[in-house]
Amino acid sequence: MARYIGPVCRLCRREGKKLYLKGDRCQTAKCAVERRSYPPGQHGQAGTRKLSTYGVQLREKQRAKRIYGLLERQFRRCFQTADRLRGVTGTVLMQLLERRLDNIVYRLGFAPSRRAARQLVRHGHILVNGKKVDIPSYRLSVGEEVSIEEKLRQTKNVLASIEQMDKTGRVPWLEYIPEMFKGKITTIPAREDIPSDIQEQIIIELYSK
Repeated sequence: MARYIGPVCRLCRREGKKLYLKGDRCQTAKCAVERRSYPPGQHGQAGTRKLSTYGVQLREKQRAKRIYGLLERQFRRCFQTADRLRGVTGTVLMQLLERRLDNIVYRLGFAPSRRAARQLVRHGHILVNGKKVDIPSYRLSVGEEVSIEEKLRQTKNVLASIEQMDKTGRVPWLEYIPEMFKGKITTIPAREDIPSDIQEQIIIELYSK
């Protein structure tokens, strides 16, 4: 499956905001946005121009894509699905993105970033209802359980990620069972229960033209 393999810190600098694509590194002084708060490229320090309405919409869409680790075709397909379903399209879009397996693995704290969570899934270390699933875009339903392979449960990286997630706070629509390294979707998340500053209505306006 296609994926972005370039330097992820450039993506944060291009958007001018932390997208938390490198986990703990984004919380330190090594963060690229902290060190160089201007866009990448030879004209990055020349100053920013005022964006048009289309430019604002495009940047918001690009930021959402990069946060969730999707390419354009994947993201557009997700929008088309949301547009067909009942409910507010923007809210449904965010719910679909949050219910991706790689995002759930990240929300449970098994990985420090969605990028790392995607790798765990692709390498077959994640179980859904006790069975291995290696498709990052797999969409979970209410009641389905997600766990990490037993041989990885006591590794340094996984334990550190879980500890960090416990500190920052968990989303209310996921039930986490620490002694079993397992989580379960208890309900479809409401928009206010999704910790994201993405302005999804701007994205809907872009795709609806």
